[in-house]
Amino acid sequence: MSDQHGHAGPDHPLERLIFFSDAVFAIAITLLIIEVHPPHLPHGASPAAFLQALADLGPSLFGFFVSFFVIAAFWTGHHRAFALAGRYSDKLLAPNILMLCAIVFMPFATAFMSANLGTLVPSALYALTLIVTGLLSMWVTYRTTSPGIVRADTAPETIAQVRIRGIGVVLGATASFGLAFFIAPLSQMGLLTIPLWQAILRRQVHRRFARTAA
Repeated sequence: MSDQHGHAGPDHPLERLIFFSDAVFAIAITLLIIEVHPPHLPHGASPAAFLQALADLGPSLFGFFVSFFVIAAFWTGHHRAFALAGRYSDKLLAPNILMLCAIVFMPFATAFMSANLGTLVPSALYALTLIVTGLLSMWVTYRTTSPGIVRADTAPETIAQVRIRGIGVVLGATASFGLAFFIAPLSQMGLLTIPLWQAILRRQVHRRFARTAA
């Protein structure tokens, strides 16, 4: 029997939640390329004109590739978190829906940033979108790895390692947000610090559990 708060084992409600989330991620990541409009040149235009038209798409293509891998990273974190879930709970719904809302907003933030590359407000809005999405992703991960939802055989270190990934994303997005106010054209470079933050946090978690085991 199941109750309002949970169902034993991977079940239909949990699968539906995961399938719905995957579909939203797929749609959002696809919408990114829709904002990149192919150039239309008159018949007989020179190769140089076509090359220039493609070069003019540089900011849009830059935004597409950055956000493609950003959304893919959020999906990867979502996948890892729900891979640890052993039970469905209604407590998963609110944080998951809010995080998906932020994911769906990302194509707009990307298009706004790409159309105004290197300017303060679009760069700051893009970084702020990532911060909010990262915080909501952390909320989802916390819920999926909480007692009563997470699989009983999941090691505490595994839970800790999955949880800290979101912190690294938020720290990198915060660095990007700060750069937007000082060097707006380099704002997105702050996102390159995400793997560094995650590596530092993973090492700290590993050391903490190693000391505990000793």
